[in-house]
Amino acid sequence: MTPEMRANMAASEPTWEGRLASGSTVSLGVAAAIVVADMVGVGVFTSLGFQVKDIPSGFAILALWIIGGIVALCGVFSYGELGAMFPRSSGEYNFLGRAFHPAFGFVAGFVSATVGFAAPVALAAMALEQYGRAIAPNAPPLSLAVGIVWAVSLVQLTGVRHSSTFQMIATILKVVLITAFLIAGFVVGTPQHISFAPQVSDLGYIASAPFAIGLVFVMYSFSGWNAATYIIGEMRDASQNLPRAMLSGTLIVLVLYVALNAVFLHTAPIDKLAGQIDVARIAGTYMFGEIGGRIVGAMICIGLISSISAMMWIGPRVMMTMGEDIPALQVFARKSSQGAPAYAILFQLAVATLMLFTRSFEAVLDFIQFALLFCSFFTVLGVIKLRITRPDLPRPYRAWGYPVTPIIFLLVTLFMMYYLVVERPLQSFFGALIMISGLLIYVVFRKRDDAGSAAIASAGRK
Repeated sequence: MTPEMRANMAASEPTWEGRLASGSTVSLGVAAAIVVADMVGVGVFTSLGFQVKDIPSGFAILALWIIGGIVALCGVFSYGELGAMFPRSSGEYNFLGRAFHPAFGFVAGFVSATVGFAAPVALAAMALEQYGRAIAPNAPPLSLAVGIVWAVSLVQLTGVRHSSTFQMIATILKVVLITAFLIAGFVVGTPQHISFAPQVSDLGYIASAPFAIGLVFVMYSFSGWNAATYIIGEMRDASQNLPRAMLSGTLIVLVLYVALNAVFLHTAPIDKLAGQIDVARIAGTYMFGEIGGRIVGAMICIGLISSISAMMWIGPRVMMTMGEDIPALQVFARKSSQGAPAYAILFQLAVATLMLFTRSFEAVLDFIQFALLFCSFFTVLGVIKLRITRPDLPRPYRAWGYPVTPIIFLLVTLFMMYYLVVERPLQSFFGALIMISGLLIYVVFRKRDDAGSAAIASAGRK
């Protein structure tokens, strides 16, 4: 570890909370809004069609989403303990560097800072353009996707205060529209012949292979529950508010996800949903007629704007924190007069825009899934490691249900990694290569920084 990294790591001990709080502007509500915005994307609006093909049971489907939410909450408890112990922005970069080694943290930061957020931004923007065609069918290709990403990035460049206001408004609007859709589904929709009460046959569905595979995709829909850990350094009273933000945001999403799937099954025939990707549009059509597709499209578009905003906010904070530690990346640590990490935001904007024009983001997403799961697995494992090796560390928040909740998360994440290796071995291999490349870059940076430190020390002795 270089002297600069040691100094910055020391500066981020819990003892600096007073300084952190004095310069922080992100409230508990905004942090929770970021969690909700980052989690609720297109996944919940597209997954049901593939689930009901093999699980034609209302109770089993809702149980699938409830279990996914419980596993996400298990991750929330563990990340909350680490975030309260080490209140510094950048998520896994900070946590893995503390719990294991700075090299491990750099690998996680490298994945997140380069493609981990840029690829999902590009995917969300392309999805927004697809749904937006129902509203503006004559718009030039890519214009809406690129325009939204750039507009949201400009908001982020104006500083934390304006970003907070925009994020809160966009997320509240998203939740209000989804809630209105839910109410309309139960009030206007024609009830279908499906029961949400448990049946004897449901046990067989829950114990089946399709249920386990469906859980993998449900967990992808829940990804983003850790979003607030990337902006800890900008949060008020981070040690207390971080766990609250993640918990409240995840609970809100859990309720929305279960209710949305219940409405889809309540309003549309299950045979019409089976195998279809646009289940939200199908349900909207049964509720409102042909105009229902446009209504659902508009709802999803507004929701995706808040998701893009959240990722364009939290993603650059990883590169910013890495720039604070690593001299070769220090340009990304620079902030504008409004407090925004301008160069880091522009870097992520450039990568996302390049992906939009090359349409390479879907392949990148396949490659990074294994790496992201790998880093999450070891982050939660770090909670257990530090409980054993560093029981003396101050823990303003302790993971609820320890050690059961971390173990549940570890087992499910391990199953997901196993599934990826078996079903997508090439993509998992390339994901491992991305992490190895990050490790090699870390070694190069470390040698360069050590050589520079040695030269300075030698000059000082003369």
